[in-house]
Amino acid sequence: MEQANGLSGALSRMSGIVRSAFAHHDAADAVGDLARALNPSDLAAVLLFVTPKADVAATIARAKTAFAPAPVVGCTTAGEISSRGYAEGEILAVGLPRSHFLTRTLLVENLRDYDAQSVIDRMIRNRNAMIRDEPDWGHEFTFLMIDGMSTREDTFVSELSIGLGPVPLFGGSAGDGTDFGTTYVLSDGVAHDNAAAMLQVRTRCPIKVFKTDHLIPTDQRMVVTNADPDRRIVYQINAEPAAREYARLLGKDPEQLTTFTFAAHPVVVRIDGQHHVRAIQQLNPDGNLNFFSAIDTGLVLTLAEPENMAAHLEREIGLLSTQGEPDAILACDCVLRRLEAQEKQLTGALSEILSRNRVIGFSTYGEQFNSMHVNQTLTGVAIYPPDED
Repeated sequence: MEQANGLSGALSRMSGIVRSAFAHHDAADAVGDLARALNPSDLAAVLLFVTPKADVAATIARAKTAFAPAPVVGCTTAGEISSRGYAEGEILAVGLPRSHFLTRTLLVENLRDYDAQSVIDRMIRNRNAMIRDEPDWGHEFTFLMIDGMSTREDTFVSELSIGLGPVPLFGGSAGDGTDFGTTYVLSDGVAHDNAAAMLQVRTRCPIKVFKTDHLIPTDQRMVVTNADPDRRIVYQINAEPAAREYARLLGKDPEQLTTFTFAAHPVVVRIDGQHHVRAIQQLNPDGNLNFFSAIDTGLVLTLAEPENMAAHLEREIGLLSTQGEPDAILACDCVLRRLEAQEKQLTGALSEILSRNRVIGFSTYGEQFNSMHVNQTLTGVAIYPPDED
């Protein structure tokens, strides 16, 4: 149920276990409205997804006090997914009540200078503490938010995967609309760049962490013949200038390549029998291609073509409901999916599906799934009511 809180300008969903509310960023007291809508006194944690149009530093500083005593973690977005589907210019708050969730937060402030083993040790200590506190709750997941312009996501999730043990992880790279400028992770009242925040969760609610995409590999392959993996730049494909060769394979003029082109014609790599997208972020003025995730010389890329996004989303969310409908689905949705939906005039159809199935979250600059950083996926966790509820 979506309702306007009588004390605020926020719209909220309060009928289920997971609480959510959203407000436009330029409301007089958007964060205060959200806090009054969610009533944070019994919340284990609050997730805050903030449009880059907001004063991000002021927003998280206000949130620290407004949602107290609940800890607040979050990030900036490339668009929001509220209870009405795709949105822009909003601040979205998600509350996890202590009656069903136990949480620990972990901040890594500098992605270029951190001790991976120390972070792993903290992850393990947090998990063990939550097991001691709630030994009868049998479900766990970890939610990661990470600077989407850091180019460190691949390394970070790979290095820390050993600390997860049997716990599934999903996450999203913070966004900056479609500007690709500066992105922020939010924790303890402060907006951090070049950082990552993890929310470790133990719950009495059954959960399912998932990853899906609507892309079908074709037979058209290409080889990266010159790249800078640290900066995720490809200079040459098939020994030709990267953008020109990519355009030739599509039958397009290199001057006509846009973000919409990259969203509609992604490339994938095959790893362990599965395809994973290596999405192109943007075209550089010198004809090179910037990627959203790890890329290197010698990598074989395959062009992929999308199936209908609405039909695919309906089918995939349906699979999450085969043994009962989720109370909520917390999702990280690649910005390229949003752009493709806009280009194909499917935003309304997708928003209706997301809203009807109680999907909330944000649009990202990349997604994380267990030990991998991926692109152009919908990744998240479906949270189900416990049997006794």
